[in-house]
Amino acid sequence: MEQNTATKPIRCKAAVSKVAGQPLEMEEVEVAPPRAHEDFPGQHPIILGHEAAGVVESVGEHVHEVAVGDTVVPVFSAQCGDCPDCLSDRSNICSGLPAGLGMPRDGTTRFSFAATGEPIHNFIGVSSFTEYTVVDVSNVVRIGPGVPPEKACLLSCGVSTGVGAAWKVAAVEPGSSVAVFGLGVVGLAVTFDHDTSESHAPANNVMSGSSCRLECWPDVLVVAQGCRMRGAKQIIGVDLNPEKRDIGKRLGITDFINPNDTGEKAVSEVVKEMTGGGADYCFECIGSTSAMAEAFQSSRKGWGKTIVLGVSSGGAPMSIPPHDILWGRSVVGSLFGGLKPKTDIPILAQKYLDEELELDEFVTHEMGFDDINAAFELLTQGKCLRCIIWMD
Repeated sequence: MEQNTATKPIRCKAAVSKVAGQPLEMEEVEVAPPRAHEDFPGQHPIILGHEAAGVVESVGEHVHEVAVGDTVVPVFSAQCGDCPDCLSDRSNICSGLPAGLGMPRDGTTRFSFAATGEPIHNFIGVSSFTEYTVVDVSNVVRIGPGVPPEKACLLSCGVSTGVGAAWKVAAVEPGSSVAVFGLGVVGLAVTFDHDTSESHAPANNVMSGSSCRLECWPDVLVVAQGCRMRGAKQIIGVDLNPEKRDIGKRLGITDFINPNDTGEKAVSEVVKEMTGGGADYCFECIGSTSAMAEAFQSSRKGWGKTIVLGVSSGGAPMSIPPHDILWGRSVVGSLFGGLKPKTDIPILAQKYLDEELELDEFVTHEMGFDDINAAFELLTQGKCLRCIIWMD
């Protein structure tokens, strides 16, 4: 297919965050055309959003991996394919195009207010809360036509991160015990810049949070599903929301702990009692340093592994007594579930088509773009798991 290397800016509608913590405002924005290596799929004003699915509208120079008309998902975690990290099986953190604010290659933005020309900041290279966005080709994964956009967007971050943590980082073994600490479907964060193509996004995925925070956090239920797929025998879900119990059971959780119902006992004590000494694997999906420490204390002496997926917004250190480390326990971080996006997301997409990976269960609401603030209200109130925002 002939690629459209359009050079004219596009004017479209975007949900702009002008003040932290305030509702997003619908504005007409101007989106500059993609430059070399770019796809067109903390600062204000800014266009947020990082989970999406879209169709390539145009491409910049040196873009050969995707073509106009391709269905793609943007990812904040780049895969340039050339740096030592991308060439190694030991890392999925691209050092060639590290995550950060602005476009990965030059740190600039492609957005501005149509009326005034004032720049609008790019959100970690993705900025999906707009009808058109520009991303680097290293942050775009082509998806086959069989996966509908409202399901494909789930693979853009949250589901991939949770499933990947069990698959790639923990390498959960069949018959093992697992404890998953999580507070819900929360988050928003990412990056972009390497090869260029313009993407018109028909669907976005809005994630929930205890507040309008911008961290990329997987949900306890997603991690649980990944552990079930790996053959874990016992999967304990730890969550303050009692409504997660029933859906958790459908996605693989065998036991449920609500910290409000444990009385004088710490959650770690309850986990040790249920597992006969501690879980083989513990996943922290909240972003709370106290929960990280509690997850560590819930792991088994000798070989227990704690995987930290949550992002702490305050920067407080995690406190673990050195003596406890000596007993063979370990802690490891997990960014994007250890997945290499271009290699592993297509595998997850195929697992969905083969009915091995559940995605439908996570979509509880769908809304139009103009209702994006109402979607955030549902999410922050804990009334839905994933709310799909349709752009058309």
